[in-house]
Order: sequence, then C-alpha cells, then structure tokens
Amino acid sequence: MSTNLDNFSAAAQFGSEYILAPLPYADNALEPVISANTLSFHYGKHHNTYVVNLNNLLAGTDLAGQSLEHIIRATAGQADKAAIFNNAAQVWNHMFYWHSLSPNGGGEPAADLKQKIEASFGSLDACKKEFSTAAMTQFGSGWAWLVQDGDKIVVAKTGNAESPITQHVRPLLTIDVWEHAYYLDYQNRRVDYVNTILDKLINWDFASANLK
Repeated sequence: MSTNLDNFSAAAQFGSEYILAPLPYADNALEPVISANTLSFHYGKHHNTYVVNLNNLLAGTDLAGQSLEHIIRATAGQADKAAIFNNAAQVWNHMFYWHSLSPNGGGEPAADLKQKIEASFGSLDACKKEFSTAAMTQFGSGWAWLVQDGDKIVVAKTGNAESPITQHVRPLLTIDVWEHAYYLDYQNRRVDYVNTILDKLINWDFASANLK
C-alpha cells in the first residue's frame, strides 16, 4: 500500500508512548540538496526531541495513547495545553515533511493532480511560484503547505507548530521553513533551499496519493 494521508503514520506507538518513526529513505538519500549532516540534526535531534517531550507531557493524562491527530485537534487553541499541542503537531508536521520529499522527486505530478493544479492555479509553474512565495514570506518559523480545500488545490502557510489538520483542509505536501531545516546547508538563503526542493525533491507522488 502506498503511503497517503489515510494510512500515514507520523509516529510509531509502543503502548501509550510514541517512538520516532523511521525515515522513508537513507539519511544521505537527499544529497546534495539536503545533506546527511542536516538530516542527522533535523531528524535525529530536533524531530526526536519533540517525540521525547510529547511522551513526558502526556504521561498520566487522558490523552496518553491517543492518536497524534486526536491530540492535535483536542489541544489546538487551548492555552493550558499549548506545550502538548506544539510537540504533538511538530511530530506530525515533521514526518509529513519527510514524506513530502523524495530522492526521485521534482519533475511533474501525475495527470490527476496536474489537472487539479492547472484548474486551481492556471499552470504547474504558477502553483510552484505561489508555493515558493508562501515559504519565503512565512515570517520566522513555520511551514508552507499545498492543501486540498474541497475541489480546489490551494497554498497555505502556518506559523510555528500550527498545522492544517486543524483547519478542515486536506494536506498534500509541506515544506519546513524553520531555520534548522536548512541553515547548515544554506545559511540564510531560504529561497535557494525552497526552490531547490521544489525543483529536485518535492514528492508529487505523495501529493497524488493524498488527494481525496
């Protein structure tokens, strides 16, 4: 079964605890666009820390053992549960990001997705330009997303740990624009990181599988 939003698992569960799910490729598979060094820090340190923090925060609560999606939706917008939301959403967002990239990415999407993109944006190039602009104009930390909203494909952006799974749209792809996603390889050149991902790594097959 191909990975899509309906069978996508952002973290493995062992009892009531979450375990960092494996990457869908080797840690050097995205080179030279994203180095193994960046991946080892981003996945092995940052992503893993969110998993560890989440387990500590959930211990002994009624949310322990629930799905990440349930936890994210149940804690969104609740100030007293902000730490749980932030860590749960970051676990989910990061794993969705890893699946949004592929060593064989770039190019063009399959016909069904391409038709929807052209109907929504006019062309694939226009879609990629709007996606890139969202990633570049997200102030500070956050995410750029390609999402399905009813019959339309649209671009969105979220700050910090916010996720479109709380916004009644269906995520198709994401690009992480937190500095730790690119700074070791690109320093302050976010535009180079974003556009190279769109040209070389973006996983249109994952987006097609996520279409509803």
